[in-house]
Amino acid sequence: MAGCIRVHETGGPEVLLWEEAPVRDAGPGEALIRQTAVGLNYIDVYFRKGLYPAPGLPFTPGMEGAGVVEVVGAGVADLAPGDRVAYAGAPIGSYAESRVMPADRLVKLPATIDDRIAAAMMLKGMTAQYLLKRTANLRSGDTILVHAAAGGVGLILCQWARSLGVRVIGTVGSEEKAALASSHGCDHTVIYTKENMVDRVREITAGEGVAVVYDSVGKDTFEASLDCLRPLGLLVSFGQSSGPVPAFDIGLLNLKGSLFLTRPSLFHYTMSRADLLATASDLFDVVAGGTVRIGVNQTYPLREAERSHRDLEARRTTGSTVLLP
Repeated sequence: MAGCIRVHETGGPEVLLWEEAPVRDAGPGEALIRQTAVGLNYIDVYFRKGLYPAPGLPFTPGMEGAGVVEVVGAGVADLAPGDRVAYAGAPIGSYAESRVMPADRLVKLPATIDDRIAAAMMLKGMTAQYLLKRTANLRSGDTILVHAAAGGVGLILCQWARSLGVRVIGTVGSEEKAALASSHGCDHTVIYTKENMVDRVREITAGEGVAVVYDSVGKDTFEASLDCLRPLGLLVSFGQSSGPVPAFDIGLLNLKGSLFLTRPSLFHYTMSRADLLATASDLFDVVAGGTVRIGVNQTYPLREAERSHRDLEARRTTGSTVLLP
């Protein structure tokens, strides 16, 4: 038996219940891991609310964690008991003290990466990697707009983009978050509660607009994001913290400058083992080398997942948050 968070019905943070549940044995191609840290991500809210369908009820949420391998199943050759590992992505179920994972979804941690840092950065950091390196064809000197620049993915995007010679404009909700984003490589901040986002972006770019908008907010920012792009610009809609983007006429992309639009996910960019390892290795390199700093700005006991979700949705968190089993 092991402690875990279970959801018996979708809804608000109150549906996150602490329970004891049996942990099954590792089967062929699997590994049993004892978790030392669990990452909190907005996608966990989507599953909790039912916006993204879980495999069934009840379920344990969570897409990211780090820990130690305790048992490996038949056919697993590249992991052994005692290995420190981390992961991000399906199958859901990281809000647990112990769990079984497909071995090919686990990545060995280098000694330079602490467990809490790993749990805080795997999903957000690998997301930033594919967004910058594979989704967009960015060049040094380009200007990008990053929504939620003081959030977990945002702070990583700002630092990493800056290291590539890209100018970063970030949207934030307060002066405090503006200072945080600026200290992590954001060249210009737009406080959307006080400023008109489109007007400010146009002012910063001398009327040109940005090459790429990275939008994890969704419904509330979609049209403004399109209006911030230069002709032939790319809108990368990779989240929907304000709700899903409503249906729209595709002709709008033509009217606003022959724009491009994509809705990517980490799952598709790391489907193969080779892509997963390459993405994680690139992330480990920039973190170990100091190019990207990962700030674990909040920790909560795993038992208090409900409180962590309330704070996340109320925008009371910054950077990365870790739940501790």
